[in-house]
Amino acid sequence: MAKEIKFSLLYRDMWQSSGKYQPRVDQLKQVAPVIVDMGCFARVETNGGAFEQVNLLYGENPNVAVREFTAPFNKAGIQTHMLDRGLNGLRMFPVPSDVRKLMYSVKHAQGVDITRIFCGLNDPRNIIPSIEYAKAGGMIPQAALCITYSPIHTVDYYVDLAEKLIEAGAEEICLKDMAGIGRPHSNGQIVKRIKERHPNITIQYHGHSGPGFSVASMLEVAKNGGDVIDVAMEPLSWGMIHPDVITIQAMLKDAGFIVPDINMEAYMEVRRLTQEFIDDFLGYFIDPGNKIMTSLLVGCGLPGGMMGSMMADLKGMHNAINLALQQQGKQEVTLNNLVVQLFKEVEYIWPMLGYPPLVTPFSQYVKNIALMNIFSAAKNEPRFSMIDKDSWNMILGKTGKLPGPLAPEIIELAKANGHEFYDGDPQAAFPDDLDKYKKEMAELGWDEGPDREELFEFAMHDRQYRDYRAGTAKKRFEQELEQAKEKANAPIIVKRPVIEIPMFSYEEVLAKYPDARPVHAPCKGQVIWQYDMTDVSSAPFEGSAIHKNDNLCYIQNSYCIEPVPSGFEGTIVGTYAKQGEIVQKGQVLAFVN
Repeated sequence: MAKEIKFSLLYRDMWQSSGKYQPRVDQLKQVAPVIVDMGCFARVETNGGAFEQVNLLYGENPNVAVREFTAPFNKAGIQTHMLDRGLNGLRMFPVPSDVRKLMYSVKHAQGVDITRIFCGLNDPRNIIPSIEYAKAGGMIPQAALCITYSPIHTVDYYVDLAEKLIEAGAEEICLKDMAGIGRPHSNGQIVKRIKERHPNITIQYHGHSGPGFSVASMLEVAKNGGDVIDVAMEPLSWGMIHPDVITIQAMLKDAGFIVPDINMEAYMEVRRLTQEFIDDFLGYFIDPGNKIMTSLLVGCGLPGGMMGSMMADLKGMHNAINLALQQQGKQEVTLNNLVVQLFKEVEYIWPMLGYPPLVTPFSQYVKNIALMNIFSAAKNEPRFSMIDKDSWNMILGKTGKLPGPLAPEIIELAKANGHEFYDGDPQAAFPDDLDKYKKEMAELGWDEGPDREELFEFAMHDRQYRDYRAGTAKKRFEQELEQAKEKANAPIIVKRPVIEIPMFSYEEVLAKYPDARPVHAPCKGQVIWQYDMTDVSSAPFEGSAIHKNDNLCYIQNSYCIEPVPSGFEGTIVGTYAKQGEIVQKGQVLAFVN
């Protein structure tokens, strides 16, 4: 008898793999019933990952968004699922266990059926507690295997990992092929061997289109017993995103599988609405490069979901790198040169860092180290001269066990910097703190919300939640949108590539202070010279002294407030960004002499 294959629409990941923002709640309510009318989806991914945080960033209540978006699917009997970062919950850094526990009861009450739990290091210690918490909260725990390709990540490795997770209570397994670099045959063999041991376990495959393997992987997964395939649809399919449902349905039908029919009238309406949302405002935050597939990803293994942020980082660092090369009397590089350099550098340092699967947040850490290495080389400084604290936490084992051994030079570098390695339970380093947020909400007169969902949101994303409640987030987003519109509508001027001069000439500062060194923005975001943005009286200013480990300023980015340490002892002799200004990664913030 022919096997039935079900489809899941990644309406959340379609957007996250394309750009920065998700549709507003009114848009989600508009499109959801039409997705139902397509008649081909047994599941829809509705939230998780950065979905809730993104809602906060433009001043929208994510709890309302999740409830409103899931309601039509719940009514139609279509299962909803979310993306869950295990130890990190719905953010980029670890979450206390009491907040993790609350998440599942909240999301279940909001209408989410399945949670896809992953750890960027494939450390079972970060996944197994979430399996237990999900069951207690009434959700179906789907444990994810973060698929990558290395000497460490063999078929045996993944089958053994799946065995541990199923033994711990996982009811489903997902092959999360976040970069789409999992080889089709190997993906099929992983599924085959899991099914041989556990024929009743549901297996779902998730693969990005990036390097082009995912369509073949979908066929192999189906042939070897897979049950559900994640798909996308136009206008947000292919490129760095996911294959379109039409192609995958036709391929599997031809191979003899039972697949659902697609209501093409409804497909075209969802397609039209999605394009309408892009034209409304979301398109301003979508990098055109994310519509392009590239075989360069086969070597470096970077995931499709971070290509937009990576290109923004590269564009931001481009001028800084060329300035450094210029000062060293070296030839400047084009943006394309920089892309190739970054891919090669990631490929080179990945084994040295213990082969962490390149998925959020570890893909960002490895990419950041690689980018800083390129910058260091431009300044004639050695590799690994600049490593941020989150990357150090990964290296030191504070966020989980790395799959492979660290290179001896990385171990020596850690010791030279006075760091200590950690092999304990990652969760133990982050004690419960829900009571702290309950107390503060009571003092502020804020309601904890139905099913304590507002308390959960506050504890999960406290800074962004405060900004949402204060109206600051909405104002900030409106400012960002206005800037994006102005940039999109600005006339295109063709000129010879030069180092752009911000508020005044870099050369003026360097002529007066030849030994001055620049401090660069570690990420894209809003400059905060003083943490309390309403009081800049004590913020650093030109002429003030600063110590090597002092924070020059802070950057408010999509995920957190990032401190910017000076890195140098001396006097601030030039600043290049105003309070509240949006800066790019790598942009010069100040010179220290």
